[in-house]
Amino acid sequence: VQLQASGGGLVEAGGSVRLSCAVSGRTLSSVLMGWFRQAPGKEREFVASFRRGGAMTYYGDSVKGRFTLSRDNGKNTVYLQMNSLKPEDTAVYYCAAKGWYDSEYSYWGQGTLVTVSS
Repeated sequence: VQLQASGGGLVEAGGSVRLSCAVSGRTLSSVLMGWFRQAPGKEREFVASFRRGGAMTYYGDSVKGRFTLSRDNGKNTVYLQMNSLKPEDTAVYYCAAKGWYDSEYSYWGQGTLVTVSS
């Protein structure tokens, strides 16, 4: 499985960005996808994921109500719509994939940097 994340960049506080993660090697319906982020000097943080076969979405507390996870099975791509961005959202964002019954994410994208200016 290969994951290609894109869409990061520089945005002002209050703005929006949409990240994409293109999946190859497996169909999107056969894996569970998630997003994580890591800010400079901080540990990796959970952002959002699909669970229960992709039927449900879960979000980290810090992004709940502002970020939305979606998918396009035809394009084998997952999206993370990020609204009302804050400077503390600045981080490298990684998409990840795992099997339906796996506890850990086995596949990771290369990361895309989102910088939110105040």
